[in-house]
Amino acid sequence: MRRVGVLMHSSSNEPEAQARLAAFLQGMHDAGWDVGRNLYIDYRWSVGDATRLSKDAKDLVALNPEAILAGVGATTSTLQQATRTVPIIFAQGIDPVGNGYVDSLSRPGGNTTGFVQFDFGLAGKWLELLKEVAPQTARVAMLREPGGAGIGQWAAIQGVAHSLNVEAKPIDVQEAAGIERAVSAFAESPNGGMITAVSAASLNHRDLIIKLATQYRLPTVYSYRVFVTSGGLMSYATDIIGQYKRAAGYVDRILKGEKPADLPVQEPIKYELVINLKAAKAIGLAMPASLLSRADEMID
Repeated sequence: MRRVGVLMHSSSNEPEAQARLAAFLQGMHDAGWDVGRNLYIDYRWSVGDATRLSKDAKDLVALNPEAILAGVGATTSTLQQATRTVPIIFAQGIDPVGNGYVDSLSRPGGNTTGFVQFDFGLAGKWLELLKEVAPQTARVAMLREPGGAGIGQWAAIQGVAHSLNVEAKPIDVQEAAGIERAVSAFAESPNGGMITAVSAASLNHRDLIIKLATQYRLPTVYSYRVFVTSGGLMSYATDIIGQYKRAAGYVDRILKGEKPADLPVQEPIKYELVINLKAAKAIGLAMPASLLSRADEMID
């Protein structure tokens, strides 16, 4: 019986988190590992709480697993603070070199490797898509999580905002009341739109963000497909579910003796454009045919 840890920065009853975990377990099964037969998995769910995340990371390391799967948000950096020996495989890494998780993508070094969720330049693409779907947009609020990842995405937005004649404003995503106040104030002026940056916090407040976007008729581009399946307008994002299945391949290789230092960090295979036609109708938005023709998935 081999032992693996899983550290998730969300609630255990979150459907999207369960879908990611199911993909990981499927990947392990495909590689010949089944829970209860030759594999034991210890789970920790921090529910977005930083203090609890630190404790959970230390608890997992104390169990002496042969590898730990790191989910979204600060899971990787928190695990690295807890151990520099137990192999860590991140499924949703953001700027792993810049954040110091690895020495380089091709030769990670140390005890950590995994899969990159997106390149910061993708944030500029979100703004381009927003202007394409709502050309009248002159102001955009970017909902971001405080910290390096949020700042990096914000910088990419700023890099293209001027050329698209858009004034950009950051909104830090923390507690629900603060999000509601900030979005309500932003919506008081016309020609606004929103972008949600990649962050665990935005996922934890997903329903509220979608509700506010619909209530104030704000065209919004999301960084996760799950926002669109939950009623949001459109997303351009990595296949996160697929990344967890790919991460299982690295856990398998580590269980068979390979070292994370020798496994290159892998970048996304593709980005998917998903559009919710019902959401567009709810805010009175006509989707351009050119955009619909490029969609990987449309929800009606």
